[in-house]
Amino acid sequence: MSDNKSMRAWLMDSYDGVENLRLSDVDEAPPGPGEALVAIRLAALNPADAFLAIGQYPARPKLPHILGRDGVGTVLAVGANVETPSVGQTVGILRGPVGVTAWGTLAERTVVPAASLVPVPPGWEEREMAGAPLVFLTAWQALTQWSEPAQPPEPGKALLVTGASGGVGVAAVLLGKSMGLTVAALSRSVEKGARLKELGADFVFDPADPHLAKTILAALDPRKVDLVVDSVAGPHFEQVVATLGYGGKISAVGRSGGPVPDFNTATLFFRRNRIGGVAAGDYTPEAAQDAWARIVERLGRAGRRPVVDRVFEFEDVRAAFARLAEGPMGKVLVRIS
Repeated sequence: MSDNKSMRAWLMDSYDGVENLRLSDVDEAPPGPGEALVAIRLAALNPADAFLAIGQYPARPKLPHILGRDGVGTVLAVGANVETPSVGQTVGILRGPVGVTAWGTLAERTVVPAASLVPVPPGWEEREMAGAPLVFLTAWQALTQWSEPAQPPEPGKALLVTGASGGVGVAAVLLGKSMGLTVAALSRSVEKGARLKELGADFVFDPADPHLAKTILAALDPRKVDLVVDSVAGPHFEQVVATLGYGGKISAVGRSGGPVPDFNTATLFFRRNRIGGVAAGDYTPEAAQDAWARIVERLGRAGRRPVVDRVFEFEDVRAAFARLAEGPMGKVLVRIS
């Protein structure tokens, strides 16, 4: 019989989707060398969780698995060779194995590499921290990956953000404005479009516009789009490509709109356009810490903070995933305790 304490967690027993997650008691794992045990108060959902739960993600963790990559909580214990954080400290979780190959934050407690833990930034609410790391690190990579070493685009460049009301979309709008970019955002909702303008978007367009590319280019005239952060793909992708100027680039983050049908690669030729994938899993702990510090500093100077859509109770995780699938305005969180 195990000496470990019991805890509640949402278990993924198969790759049949988040609808089949099961709330159950499991043994708490102790922290090993370089790790910390964290009591989770708030966790955030990400589309990648839902993709992993149907086997459409590179990781294939041992089952049962616990989803959840982001969260905030209190350090309960630390393993050997851990100098920071200290027991009792409130921390957030940066990108790492948590929720991917290791058990995640949809549990009362979880073990996290100490190198992936950070304090809550001064002035931030815990719920703002809980949902920020993965989407902001993803948006940061999408915005900075086109130079070596990675650097933000030059101020004055034009940025187009698709799926702009989602987690990565909102992060890209906020970071893009902090970089001095002209930001155009795509959203089907008039209400969400108004909120995106409050967050700093210079223009908001409806992706259902049959003349989308012409509408965007008319608004930006005489400029064209320099960089796209694309979370959607799908049937509108060729319209997005048509907005690019010479040397324009697309950072491909997601595909919530499905595959791109009949894409004509010749549309990339004469303007030397480029498409590059974004993978937050490429961050080392050190690189994630460095990028996170830059993100927090930029948001602080801009007077901006992460956006939370709604907080669900722990027992309502399936409803929280349903809200995520609907298309929230910002992050969907789960209150663990």
